Amino acid sequence: MNVLIANAADAQFYRPCAGIMLVNAEGRVWVGERNDFPGAWQMPQGGIDADEDPRTAALRELTEETSVSNVNLLAEAPDWLKYDLPPELAGRVWKGRWRGQMQKWFAFRHLGNDSDIDVSGVESPEFRRWQWVEIDELPRLIVDFKRPLYEALVETFRPHIA
Repeated sequence: MNVLIANAADAQFYRPCAGIMLVNAEGRVWVGERNDFPGAWQMPQGGIDADEDPRTAALRELTEETSVSNVNLLAEAPDWLKYDLPPELAGRVWKGRWRGQMQKWFAFRHLGNDSDIDVSGVESPEFRRWQWVEIDELPRLIVDFKRPLYEALVETFRPHIA
C-alpha cells in the first residue's frame, strides 16, 4: 500500500486534519460530492485548530459539514496517515503552505435519521450532495491522490462497522 504513516517531523510540511468515516445502521458509509470539485467525493474532514484534540476536531468538522452530531465512536485509526497533493494543486491549496495533509481518522455510527443530514444548510457548505455507499466502493469514488489513504481506511475500519 502506498500510504505513508505520518510522524512528528511531518508536522511542519503537512496540514493537521481530522477525518470521519460516518457509518449508518446498515453499515454503509457517508460520502459527499465537493462543491468546488464536481465529481470529487470524500468523507468529512477538516483542519485541527491549535490546541484542539483530534477527536474533538472530528466531531466539530462532522457537524460543520453535515449537521450530524448524534453519533457513537466505533474506532480510531491507530496511526496518523498522510497524503501529498498533486503538483497542479500543491502551489494553490492552502496558499502553498502544505505538501498535503496528515490526518487522524475516526469511525462513528450515525444514530439519527437521514433527515438529520443537511449539507446545504450549514454555515459554509462544502458538499453539493451526499449518499450512503458500501465500504468497498469508497476507493473507487475518491480522487486518485487520496485513493491509497482511503484503501487503508477501508482495511482499518472494516472490522468495526459490520
